[in-house]
Amino acid sequence: MRIAYFINSVEGGGAQSPLPIIVNALQKAGAEVQVFALTRRNGKAIPRLVAQGVEPVVRDGGEADHLAALGWMKEQAREWKADAIWTSLTRATLLGQIAGAQLGIPVVSWQHNAFLKPWNERLLKWRAGNSVFWVADSAQVAELTRERLGVAAENLVTWPIFAADPQAPQSSAWERGEVLRLGSLGRLHPAKGYDILIDALAILKAREFEPPVPYRIEIAGSGEDEEALKRKATDLGIENLEFTGFADDPAQFLAGLHLYLQPSRREGFCIAAHEAMQACLPVIVSRTGEMPYTVDNAAYGRTFPVRDATGLADALADLLSRPDRLHAMGIAVRDRVRERFSKERFDEIGARCVERLRAL
Repeated sequence: MRIAYFINSVEGGGAQSPLPIIVNALQKAGAEVQVFALTRRNGKAIPRLVAQGVEPVVRDGGEADHLAALGWMKEQAREWKADAIWTSLTRATLLGQIAGAQLGIPVVSWQHNAFLKPWNERLLKWRAGNSVFWVADSAQVAELTRERLGVAAENLVTWPIFAADPQAPQSSAWERGEVLRLGSLGRLHPAKGYDILIDALAILKAREFEPPVPYRIEIAGSGEDEEALKRKATDLGIENLEFTGFADDPAQFLAGLHLYLQPSRREGFCIAAHEAMQACLPVIVSRTGEMPYTVDNAAYGRTFPVRDATGLADALADLLSRPDRLHAMGIAVRDRVRERFSKERFDEIGARCVERLRAL
């Protein structure tokens, strides 16, 4: 079984981080896998992928040249003698479905998005039957895929795109005399909700909230909203928030924190938040994507309604007031993640997908 795995880009960020473990699971099940990217974007994912044994073939093209991208996909799949096409995200999926039909090979498609653009949703629903089965990256996305794309339950596999790594670097307990370190990993984009975090910090400032220890917040990421977010923080007098840029080593960044924040407006699985929990960090997360399914107990952290700056401020005030309890919460949520997303369970689902393809 030779699988041509097409993704949209090799842009740095959480979207590409599960690729190595997905490829590894498919290979363990006896498939040969080659990853192809339709465009480069900033290419920051490439070093991390290569370091983990995945060397993507990247097309020299843009994001709107769809006919050229389709021709390239067919050429790559044909030359690589693919038995199946596997696609991720809307552009790769829609083009991959056409390529698969023209080449006479089956197509399997990931569904990662909890929130699709209206036209993308219409197109995917219209063409849903052109993928032999769909793979949802989380429980919420599986439910939404059934509802909005009309994919029947028997044609849908739920495969959470995260496998806990027991060897991941671990955070240390806060010690008296230390500054309490909070942080987040993510694109500086409206979807990640960092403007909501700034509003929450402004609410705490207006309340004259004084935690028992000093704290600072670091946001590791880059994106189009950087200047606007910095300006908003300055205008509201937020002085303990720092934008530190793209994190080349996210695991070490997380290991240096005491508490993790994910104030997103929308998520699918949210790899970064689960990597934080894996690193023994309690979390404060919005109730979107897989996050509230994992953080379903106050022993693991706090959740708050999406877009609710006051709810986030309340959660921050609560946990900032008990720094000596954070590490025990981190241990509890780390154990929860290791049990819920074990590598054995991850590989088992991948093997079932390969067997399903072989049976066609």
